[in-house]
Amino acid sequence: MLAHRRWASLDEGNLGWLRAKYHFAVDPGGNRAHGALGPLIVWNDDEIAPGSGFPLHGHRDVEIVTYVRAGVLAHRDTIGSEGTLRAGDVQVMSTGTGIRHTESNKGDVPLKLYQIWLLPRERGGEPYWHQRSFPKADRSGRFAVLASGFAHDEGALPIRADARVLGATLMAGERIVQAWGQASRAYLVVASGRIEIDGEVVGPLDGVAITDVASSEIVALEDAELVMVETVEHSSVR
Repeated sequence: MLAHRRWASLDEGNLGWLRAKYHFAVDPGGNRAHGALGPLIVWNDDEIAPGSGFPLHGHRDVEIVTYVRAGVLAHRDTIGSEGTLRAGDVQVMSTGTGIRHTESNKGDVPLKLYQIWLLPRERGGEPYWHQRSFPKADRSGRFAVLASGFAHDEGALPIRADARVLGATLMAGERIVQAWGQASRAYLVVASGRIEIDGEVVGPLDGVAITDVASSEIVALEDAELVMVETVEHSSVR
């Protein structure tokens, strides 16, 4: 089954320096149709103004994957990690027993990114942070694994969740047949361009929740950049 979450249907927030759209409801007053998919509980599409950012704040017992779409992101945290990310870069922060961090726009154009939150397999654990560049050429015409909770996904950033984060770039007219295998649920976002998935036309910045489907055919109607999370059944926090 496909559930199309159109850009216009997403909840939103505006703090002036931060404009956000929420693919998943972030509070009880949010869109009830936009519930979690297994361990995938948050997917925020954030735009941060130059010179602005999130002040020092804390998280625990959540896996946070950040996908930078445009601009320059500066990260600093209380376990001594510090980094700068640009478009195509991905960072993971496994918060475990607790970590505090800041994130800010260090460029001169709006910073656009996805913040994806996943529940871990188990609570606790030592916090860690990693980042890596993923050139778009390396995921041309196919989904490449960017972050994963499975050891066999070599080259992916590690997370402690029963899920993987993938990215693909397609030229207009290209198609992918994606077999879901053990993935019981998936959420696909069109970061740019326009696609058709199993006959459903999906526009730029829209999302699609995919459940109980053996495979899907994805066709690029325009040049497109895709980001997706697959989750495996029985993911839980113990």
